[in-house]
Amino acid sequence: MVIAQGNLDADAVDDVMKNAIKTHHHDELKYQGTLASIAGALPALGIVACVLGVVKTMGAIDQPPPVLGALIGSALVGTFLGVFVAYGVFDPLANRLGQIIDEDGQVYKVINEMIVNTLRGHPVPLVIEAARGVISHHNQPGFAEVFDGLRGK
Repeated sequence: MVIAQGNLDADAVDDVMKNAIKTHHHDELKYQGTLASIAGALPALGIVACVLGVVKTMGAIDQPPPVLGALIGSALVGTFLGVFVAYGVFDPLANRLGQIIDEDGQVYKVINEMIVNTLRGHPVPLVIEAARGVISHHNQPGFAEVFDGLRGK
């Protein structure tokens, strides 16, 4: 806006900015996708550990019941660990990372709204309200907070 010669088309600027925001958001979500993939693979890894434990148990089938019970129990621990670590650690971590990335990306949407609405010649209160409107409700400042900010309080 500062170095542009002539008038900038607000819709063109909006398109460029939205594409840049989308690309940035997509790049940030790769890490969340990696964690989600690990969460999806861990139960299968637990099943593999269980099968290996059962194979080991079958090799000791001539042992007394207390020994077999311990071997079977250790085989089941593999399944438990795979499911627990997947759904108790990695899946919640991936979901929380996605939430953080979404919340952090809101600032770009606010900036986009401010720039585009300014280019369209809207009055400052409308520009600010449009920018405030793209913030999620639990982070959105109230009208009084915005009004006090405009007055310098």
